[in-house]
Order: sequence, then C-alpha cells, then structure tokens
Amino acid sequence: MDTRLTDRVVVVTGAGSGIGLATATLLAEEGARVVGADIEPKALEEIAGTVLPVTVDMREGSAGDQVIAAAVAEFGGVDAVVNNVGVYPYRDNGFLSVDDGEWERTLNLNLMSAVRTTRAALPHMIRAGRGSLVHIASEGSREPAPFFVDYCVSKMALLSLSKSLSIEFGPAGVRSNVVSPGATRTSFWDAPGGFADSLANEFGMEREEALSYFVKEVRKLPTGRLGRPDEVAGVIVFLISDLAAQVTGAEYTINGGSYAAA
Repeated sequence: MDTRLTDRVVVVTGAGSGIGLATATLLAEEGARVVGADIEPKALEEIAGTVLPVTVDMREGSAGDQVIAAAVAEFGGVDAVVNNVGVYPYRDNGFLSVDDGEWERTLNLNLMSAVRTTRAALPHMIRAGRGSLVHIASEGSREPAPFFVDYCVSKMALLSLSKSLSIEFGPAGVRSNVVSPGATRTSFWDAPGGFADSLANEFGMEREEALSYFVKEVRKLPTGRLGRPDEVAGVIVFLISDLAAQVTGAEYTINGGSYAAA
C-alpha cells in the first residue's frame, strides 16, 4: 500500500529509542524525510534513508522552536509532527508522594513539549495548506493508576489538546490525532532495573515468566502478549499519510484489547 509519504518532512520527538525510533525507521522506509529529535539521537544514524538527527533536550522551553527550525533549514518546511517524547515515572507510592517538582517535570516533558513543538510547526503547515499532527498518549489516560498519576494526567491532557487543534486548524488543512499505546515492550520494560525486573521480584519468577504472568493473568490481554514498537509505528505512519485524509480529532488505541468496556 502506497502511503505517498515520499519527500514529506516529518518531525519525530523522542526518536532515539522505542516507539519514536520505530516510527522514524518506518517513515524513512516509506520515503519521508525524517527529523529525529532526541537528547541521545545516535541510534538514528543507523537508519537507512533521509534522516536528520537533532540533539536537543525537549524539556527546554526553546526545544520545539529548535527542532522545527532545523527541519525548515534542512528541508524547507514541515509536513507532519509526531509528539512522542515523554517520561514514565513509576513510584511505589501514589498521589501524596508526588511533589510539585515532579508534577512540573512530567507535565513539562509529556505535555508542554508537544504544545511548543506544535506551536512552532503550525505556521508552516498553515502556509502550505496541509499538515498532520500525531500525539502519543497512553492507555493510562483512560485507565489511570495512582502509581503514575502525573503521567496519566499528562497523557489525558494530550487528548484534549489534540481535539482542540483538530477543531481550530482543520479548516486550514491540518489534521490532529492521538495514538494511545498500551503495554509496549520498550526500554521501560527491558532496561536493568526496569519494569520487567520489578515484576520478576514481585512475583518471584524469572523475567520472561513474570512478563507472561503479568500479561496473561494480571492484565489479561486478549492478545496474550505485549505490543511491539513497530506495531505502534504502523498506526502513526498511517495517520500521517493521506490514507487518513478524513481522520482528525480521533484516538487510536493499540493495547492488545486491554479495555474491558465497549
């Protein structure tokens, strides 16, 4: 299927690993010109295709402007933005353990980086008469948990942001959508001391056995497994492409069927 993304300029934040890296890789395979922003973008150098790595800390207030300026300087414009960068702080305690500084750090990276990058990109999209924004939220936005309350709140805010953008800028040819992944096997799970190790300690099992138990018995995912970053990337690329030309203000969940409600 032709996504017709050849030579489209797509900015991906948090592109150095996980879902962001998988998205940048697939976009490059589809012929897009990818601008990958990350505090450590070295992995982007391994991608075959047209990829511009940009080293930037998306927590900084000027980061969105820097990334979009780099895209415009190198490729002459911006056709799409994937607001993917984020932090997932997991704690042993809930709401009362999260101080103002932690709230500000989470909201700054997960929400305000998307606000700033989108704000910098929109004038270029409006001028071109087209554009696509994809914001990466989470199943946690609709299934919040006290152990990462600030994360869930930040991701729910992206749903509202995207809907507002779709209403205001739809007449200008700019679409805005959300992708909400469920449990997806990224470095959050596999890094030393990550969630997989925590589950192994909690259940008294080996890592892979603990993951299988968590997926099948605790989360009871109908698919019986964790998602993969490339599976999320496929939906993101679809939403960027003209194949989704009539899709805006929508949320696509990629969670292995984890929602019990219809």
